[in-house]
Amino acid sequence: MLNICKTLIYAVLLCLLNTAAFAEQGLFWKAESNSSKPIYLFGTIHTDDNRVTDFSPQVIAALESVDVFMMEVEPSKNTTILQMQDTNLSTMLSAQELEQVYALADFHVMHREAALRTKPWLLAVVFDSPRPLTPYAQDNLLMRLAEDSGKEVVGLETAVEHFSAMDGLSRDEQVAFLRKVLKRSQQTKERDYERLVKAYLKGDADKIYAMNDEMTGRMLPADLWARMRVKLLDERNLVMAERMLAKAQNASLFVAVGASHLAGKTGLIAALKQAGYTLSAVK
Repeated sequence: MLNICKTLIYAVLLCLLNTAAFAEQGLFWKAESNSSKPIYLFGTIHTDDNRVTDFSPQVIAALESVDVFMMEVEPSKNTTILQMQDTNLSTMLSAQELEQVYALADFHVMHREAALRTKPWLLAVVFDSPRPLTPYAQDNLLMRLAEDSGKEVVGLETAVEHFSAMDGLSRDEQVAFLRKVLKRSQQTKERDYERLVKAYLKGDADKIYAMNDEMTGRMLPADLWARMRVKLLDERNLVMAERMLAKAQNASLFVAVGASHLAGKTGLIAALKQAGYTLSAVK
């Protein structure tokens, strides 16, 4: 269930990509400083599509060369943070909408009762994502590779921190988000997914930003989306950068984080530059 939840949050976060800080294209960077250990920064997309999980030798070599693997969120088995504790969707949706929820739950291999208890915002992103074929999305595979290489594995944020931004949506706002997704056809979802993956494979941050801002813009009112961007990106980026830089004082790092967190004035690339690092894109 946690993997399903992470699928959602990555879909949302990729929609937030702001590319103003990109002097050149790329989603894999090496940051070097005279006063700290090197940091490899890798922008991820949460999917098990073999077009993005067939890692290049450069990625593998970088991961094997560091002391610590840092991923966006620390692994957690606490599924209660994904669920509504006081109610379920049967009291919020019409009979027709519930039938859609059941059909999509079956498609995404979710138990129907679990789907009814899942927070509406989370269910919306799960249902708007492609069905995973394996439990090994890109960031999960990188974590396994790090563990197999004997690396320390830590999270940039806790699971509770990770999901708190979207939990700030009111129940009505979450249900409205879910209803928007229920109206989208599977053909439209697959088309958007293919566009996103192709842009990712090209390392085309500008195109990823344009597509995802457009996609998310359809789901939430403009004023709400503007507020959520601050919580999902700006505020979380500051915390991530602080923890990454602190860890780099004593260890070399491979940081795997949603591509949306790399760019922009508060992105991790800007944070590394401000901290005195020299960045070079790893092709």
